[in-house]
Amino acid sequence: MHEYSERPRRPDDQPSHRPLPPGCFRVQRPIRFSHCDPAGIVYFPVYFDMFNGAVEDWFTQGLDIDYATMILQRRLGLPIVHAECDFVIPSRMGDTLTLGVLLERLGRSSLQLRINGEHEGQVRLSGSLTLVTTSLDDFAAVPIPDDIRAAMERYQAGCEG
Repeated sequence: MHEYSERPRRPDDQPSHRPLPPGCFRVQRPIRFSHCDPAGIVYFPVYFDMFNGAVEDWFTQGLDIDYATMILQRRLGLPIVHAECDFVIPSRMGDTLTLGVLLERLGRSSLQLRINGEHEGQVRLSGSLTLVTTSLDDFAAVPIPDDIRAAMERYQAGCEG
């Protein structure tokens, strides 16, 4: 008997492969020629750059915390310490992905985000990022500042789910 006898999974079988709740921050990204590999689909590392851009936009537009000011003046960094992604359906040049951000966990210094890329109501990819708040002076982990934590808690409460 073949060891892979389990039925094939449909893209919506896993909770992370379902569209994010309506209250979550979303930003659109067109898929360009420069994003694609010779097979004509998005080259997978490009998605991680898109994820980082979505996080920056989420801070500035979704949390109303200017990301550039946080980095350059407050000297707070948010490096990604863990990243994983399920690539559910390929995206091609000409598609427009809607990247949505769900705050899944908020710790003392870290947070875990789910970022889904959706096209026409279907999840194309689902990523999980763990970020840690750090001082950019000594690169040590620091507690999430109160104003940022409060903005994240408000966001988390407003993101239905």
